[in-house]
Amino acid sequence: MQITVLKYGGTSVGSAERIREVARKVALRYQEGESLAVIVSAMAGETDRLIGLSGQVSGFPDLRELDVLLASGEQVSAALLALALKDLGVPARSFLAFQLPIVTDDNHSLALVQHIEVYALKRHLQERKVAVVAGFQGLTVGGDITTLGRGGSDTTAVALSAAIQADSCEIFTDVNGVYTCDPNIYPRARKLEQISYDEMMELAVLGARVLHPRCVELAKKYNVTIRVRSSFNDGPGTQVSEEREQMEGALISGVTYSKGEARISVFGVPDRPGIAFRIFNSLAMESINVDMIIQNVGRGNLTDLTFTVPVADLDRAVKRVEQVAREIEAEGVLTDRDIAKVSIVGAGMKSHPGVASRMFGALAREGINIIMISTSEIKISCIIETRYTELAVRVLHDEFALERDGE
Repeated sequence: MQITVLKYGGTSVGSAERIREVARKVALRYQEGESLAVIVSAMAGETDRLIGLSGQVSGFPDLRELDVLLASGEQVSAALLALALKDLGVPARSFLAFQLPIVTDDNHSLALVQHIEVYALKRHLQERKVAVVAGFQGLTVGGDITTLGRGGSDTTAVALSAAIQADSCEIFTDVNGVYTCDPNIYPRARKLEQISYDEMMELAVLGARVLHPRCVELAKKYNVTIRVRSSFNDGPGTQVSEEREQMEGALISGVTYSKGEARISVFGVPDRPGIAFRIFNSLAMESINVDMIIQNVGRGNLTDLTFTVPVADLDRAVKRVEQVAREIEAEGVLTDRDIAKVSIVGAGMKSHPGVASRMFGALAREGINIIMISTSEIKISCIIETRYTELAVRVLHDEFALERDGE
């Protein structure tokens, strides 16, 4: 039995008309003989609306109850799509997390999928019926509803594809695929036919909002090939899969950016063992992710420590860091919200020296100062002033000739 998993995001099911349009497309594929499991997100804006409601009744919403509330958004979408399919004569049934079930750990609001019981789903598909599955939600062993975090419906689609060994997993969104940069910033951006798991994961982590990093990580682990497609046209989209073996691969696959960064600098830090641990452990206790870290060469017995955190976590992070700074008798703490991270990503840079030099030179020619630098085997990221973000993306896109298929 050939099984296809389709996932439709919030904009794809953002209204009754959009849901009917998705139903028409699913019905056509069903009539062509495909066995279909369709994962749906909440309607566009619904999750934010529900979060807003929770804030109106509680200053600090309990995460268990918040999960119960947020999971209702996907329940609505699943039921509406199933209704629309039945209206077109397609036998369909909605599945919520407890009806499969999709079993997760008990980490409310950011649960991890542990396993999926697929017997009921497979039996449904074997009976030539379409399964409409509510994404984003799971169930603990104790029976509590959980949610998988932002982008969780993508994760549901990939996890389910792995569990039922689907032949393909197609994720429909509001873009035509994965581009070399944000086409809203630079019209010369080129849609990629294929991108590797590692490159896609780096782009996702660094700011590209096409796929969630957890979804790509899971796809790589279980070798699930993803095709990113637009729900508004019939284009082929972009395939996300293992890195292709090529004689000469593209040097750089894409340029991305994030304006959701903030910088914290701790000055006059005692230069002795254990100090960095105290600072970063205090942030870990608050579940605050730290990205770039720079420690200056010590002067005397003191040094300076600079790092970045998500701007949404800045206030909590500063409170913790200032407390530790007082305890270790550091000289002071400064913050900066007016920064952005611009990055280039490409598996080809592993075997091509001089990529960093070209990146830094291109930015320097435009008078863009680099505040911090971070590198890995397939990416280079620079922290710059926010006002230069769009210019930096365009400059780097041109420097590596990304409008062409390779250099």
